[in-house]
Amino acid sequence: MTSSASETTVTAESNSSGNSSLPYEWKELSLGNVPIGFPIVQAALSGYSDLPMRVIARRHGASYTLCEVMLDQFLLSLTKREKTKHFLDIADEEHPVGGQLMGAEPEQFSAGALKLVEAGFDVIDVNFGCPVKKVLGRCRGGFHLSQPAVAIEILRRTRDIVPDHIPVTVKMRRGMDDTQEARDQFFEILDGAMAVGLAGVTVHGRTVMQRYIGPSRWSFLKDVKDHVGDRLKILGSGDLFAAVDGFEMMKQTGIDGVTVARGAIGNPWIFEQSRAIGNGEPLPPPPTIHEQAAVMREHFALCEQTYSEQRAPLLMRKFCIKYSQSHPNHREVRMAFTRLRSRDEFEAALQQHYGDDGPGQYVPREMHGSQEES
Repeated sequence: MTSSASETTVTAESNSSGNSSLPYEWKELSLGNVPIGFPIVQAALSGYSDLPMRVIARRHGASYTLCEVMLDQFLLSLTKREKTKHFLDIADEEHPVGGQLMGAEPEQFSAGALKLVEAGFDVIDVNFGCPVKKVLGRCRGGFHLSQPAVAIEILRRTRDIVPDHIPVTVKMRRGMDDTQEARDQFFEILDGAMAVGLAGVTVHGRTVMQRYIGPSRWSFLKDVKDHVGDRLKILGSGDLFAAVDGFEMMKQTGIDGVTVARGAIGNPWIFEQSRAIGNGEPLPPPPTIHEQAAVMREHFALCEQTYSEQRAPLLMRKFCIKYSQSHPNHREVRMAFTRLRSRDEFEAALQQHYGDDGPGQYVPREMHGSQEES
């Protein structure tokens, strides 16, 4: 393994989890004046990437995380009520952390961005990628890819209102659809992002209309990076489910980093596994049964602290179901969490299924569902 201050060349051994025997090269990532470091980070995930998930990811090697997307109208009406204040909570240990914003009107959008700045987020990320129908119907998220002038005005106003030392980035899909018009609109917005001074762009390799059906087109990411060169940091997203996938995406496309989305839900170990590969080490084994239980308890405790002891069990249910995918008897274990209502039920499930230690498993690719990436 050879290394320098800015680049590390590693060799990943071939194995059943999809590692290549070819060496991987990667550079430390930065967004504007914010150093990120290791270029495999956690994406924004609607309904998932709250403070507890982000902190767990950071403790397992994620160098940067993004909060779940927040609507500008919601941010402007947000108060310090106990039920909603957690949306802007940031743990001391999770910096740098990005706040992601979605909306329709440029003026309101920029005002929402300022709320994220006041909350202490280190990077402000604009969402032009969400493919959910109700979002598109309200002219938000991925809808902006069909109206470059409005999209660029949102980016300009956001960059103008956010203090200079805080980077602004944008999340996009490769277009509304696969027409030439959609491609032209994408690159018009991309050029606009560079012109107004954005620090980075994350590109999901699927179209808005495609949602999560079919493969992510990584070759498009190469077109994007070739277009911008060194003028703009490009991060890729889509079909990143194993530790080696991020390196493969960067190798095939030349992009600067990747954001792991669905592949990180209930699987924070993907980040430390990626770091091991990045250091030229063999891929670590999947977490043992007891290691899984310890992290689940840690996540549950964070959830209680962030929300309340009463709300935590219901909020943890979806995470526990995802954590169960690392258990060799995942179908049986999953059922134990589907009706989780209390900490006692949580502990009973762990005692029953995680009491005896043993090897875990890498999450099979086919088990990754269609959770919405923000």
